[in-house]
Amino acid sequence: MTLDPVHFDGIAGLADHIDYDAEDRDHRAAAENVWENFLDPLYGDDGPILEPMDELARKRVPTEEIALEEPPFPTIHGLDAGTLNPKVFKNGLVLDVAHAAMSVQPSDLDLHDCRTVVKAVHCNDTTAKLETDWESYNEGSNRRIVHTSRPENQYEEDMVHALALYLAESRHALNNADRVSDLLLLDGPIYPKGIVRWKYRSSELSRLFEDSPYIQQVLQNYVRLVEEFGDRDVLVAGFVKNVSSKAIVRTLVRNGAGPVPWAHDAALFSQLLERREQVDGEYERLTDELMLTNWFVSTGGADRFFAAEADGYVDRTLAPEQYRVTFCMVYDPRRDIVYKVEAPYAVTEDEETRRNVERQILQEIALQRGPPQVISKADELARIDRGSVESLIKSFERSLDTELDENYNAVRWGRDY
Repeated sequence: MTLDPVHFDGIAGLADHIDYDAEDRDHRAAAENVWENFLDPLYGDDGPILEPMDELARKRVPTEEIALEEPPFPTIHGLDAGTLNPKVFKNGLVLDVAHAAMSVQPSDLDLHDCRTVVKAVHCNDTTAKLETDWESYNEGSNRRIVHTSRPENQYEEDMVHALALYLAESRHALNNADRVSDLLLLDGPIYPKGIVRWKYRSSELSRLFEDSPYIQQVLQNYVRLVEEFGDRDVLVAGFVKNVSSKAIVRTLVRNGAGPVPWAHDAALFSQLLERREQVDGEYERLTDELMLTNWFVSTGGADRFFAAEADGYVDRTLAPEQYRVTFCMVYDPRRDIVYKVEAPYAVTEDEETRRNVERQILQEIALQRGPPQVISKADELARIDRGSVESLIKSFERSLDTELDENYNAVRWGRDY
């Protein structure tokens, strides 16, 4: 039921008791201090973790003008994987299903209809053999079951989710790599950072990262993607819609960079890229131009793995520095949103290539008022809708002769699908 107004006011009024009077202009001043004094380069405990590829710069482009430009790439592909989200059954199985799809602009219905499906299953019974080899279905689509049997693992749900997601995405990219001729955009980072972070988290996840052959297979797939596209002079990049990284902010705090009032890196770059003007004594955001930073080389947080540590886990044919993560930040003032564009150094070391990627992304954002069209289309193709989730769970319950292991929240809120 709706909160009674008196209780709504009681809750909202708690904010009056928080003695935090930092103003927006203070945040902007702190951001300028960071920009001028700490990012060229940004030092971590063992040396630079963030370095500009060229000069430190904030650039802007008129939104209407870039929208009308001829795009630099004749075709552009997008890739995404949707998941069921982890489900626990009464017979002890924990599973998730990922469903990867690739989009292209101009459209190709045959490609859109190809999918890669991975079901990841966890079972404490180490004698159970549930996995399958890759098999084809629907002329061009592939599917597989992977079985992760590690007793007493408290991260079963994280494990099946990440393995299904990244194995489906990377396999689908490799299976269809020859259909990409200009640029492939992944919906998200260019590497499986959700898995890479396991190496630096709990001892249980770290052991899983070290021991699981599936983890090594996933890592190898992303390395092969960089190498195969490089061999063909085709570009691969990632478009991060929801920037959650905190590596820069945390390093600034450790470095004693003065006030660091931002919860994550995106908030810092939003302050740096937003433009304002004073109107009748009040500051208003200017929305006529898109803003972006220069490109940075990042070896902070999970990015350091592919820069310096991956050789112990995968075979690589390029020099290690070619796999380093590079990125620029793009700010759309119309929605006050920061996006992150990532690419391996092998792609962005050429200045002209960097500029072409920038122009393509900026034009897409200008036209779509959001992510590039191929990213939105790939997301649409890969998404497992609520109705399909419900039907799939019922199908699993029948085939496994069990039921979903639910608690009272399923009654209170409805099933979480």
